[in-house]
Amino acid sequence: MSRISFFAILAALALPCLALAQQDQNKEKVVIVDDEACGCELYFIDGIQTIRRDGLFGFKREDGTVFVEPIYKFVDKFNGNYCIVYKDYGQCGIVDRNGKIIVPTDCQEVNYPTDGMIRFRRNNLYGFYDTAGNIAIQPQYRTVSGFSNGLATVIVDFDSNTFGYGFIDRNNNIVIEPKFQYAYAFSEGTAIVKNYDRLGMIDTNGNEVLPIKYIDITPMRNGRFFAVDALSEKAALFDNRFRQLTPFVYDKILSFNEDFYVVERDSMKTYLDTKGKERFGFYNIAAPFTDGYAMVSRNGKYGIINNRGKIVLPIQYDNSGYRSMLYIFSENIAMVEKDGKYGFVNKSGQVVIPIVYESAQHCTEGLIPVQQFGMWAFIDKNGKQLTDFVFDAASYFEWGRAEVVYNGTTYKINTDGVCVKNCKTYPKNLNFKL
Repeated sequence: MSRISFFAILAALALPCLALAQQDQNKEKVVIVDDEACGCELYFIDGIQTIRRDGLFGFKREDGTVFVEPIYKFVDKFNGNYCIVYKDYGQCGIVDRNGKIIVPTDCQEVNYPTDGMIRFRRNNLYGFYDTAGNIAIQPQYRTVSGFSNGLATVIVDFDSNTFGYGFIDRNNNIVIEPKFQYAYAFSEGTAIVKNYDRLGMIDTNGNEVLPIKYIDITPMRNGRFFAVDALSEKAALFDNRFRQLTPFVYDKILSFNEDFYVVERDSMKTYLDTKGKERFGFYNIAAPFTDGYAMVSRNGKYGIINNRGKIVLPIQYDNSGYRSMLYIFSENIAMVEKDGKYGFVNKSGQVVIPIVYESAQHCTEGLIPVQQFGMWAFIDKNGKQLTDFVFDAASYFEWGRAEVVYNGTTYKINTDGVCVKNCKTYPKNLNFKL
């Protein structure tokens, strides 16, 4: 591999037993129930909650129905219709939302379905289940990727010393001969393959569509990819017709979000659109766009631009400590720092909450933790103070809950300021002034 630092190269051939798929929590339906019996909160995510008994885990529904008895040592969160469960370390399987065992917990490794097939490892060999719980391909491969575009990468051993990477279909037919030194999973109809320390691309018929001559390539994403020239060790952007859209000039590809790449050349960062055009100038730091806005920095000062290149927050603010990459808008306002003080601006760059606080968190659910005189309080997004500065620490709200520390004890409160966890010593007079 070259010195290029890519955001998207995924080998996809060494996936751990632990669940890989992550869901956007904003898309999940979350219900929180305060359970007085255990003095705890029960999080029902998409209607399912983890339960624990005698140190083992299972699942129940919001109506209290237990559909997976607590018999597992560990459980993951449901990923769509499926959840990885663990009988013990290195003994895992999959259950569905009805509690049916799809993959028995005698696997060394198991992954969530891709293309309707579940990759698993048993006795150090890989095979596949289908989503109905039937073994579709017996474990027989030393290495195999998940299915993508109807194909999976496999190693085929020719003898005890030689092997090659090829591709199988769902019926375990070898459809692309194992003639590669290495091969990645398919993405958008193309797969990266390697021979003699050079990389290229093939299509699902095994045709070479990008010459095997590059030292690094990113997988096809949204019809675009980067390839790194062997001579210059610089990257260029290509489209899905394999046309080169930029010169080989980029040292790093840092991120891609909202149709813009953040790239680096000559130690400066800029934005590259999907047509290969550089946009919005060069910066010492350039964050990915989030909801059309991005933090940028020049000469140690920070500001915010929008995805049309307009500077909506002048590049004159500080950005220190753990917030160094957190100039983002949350509920249409962004926290800013100047001369060691914190406040908030709107998307026009206007200061809407004065820059007077010693510290602050982001606005979530209409509420903001702020610090003055070494203590914390909550304000609303209009700057109205809702509590006295009495907390030793305070977190932002998530799913209607926030943690506060009062006299050294940690409590959890809801958006009404009412204590919902560890409440025996919580002072009654600390409710919000709504």
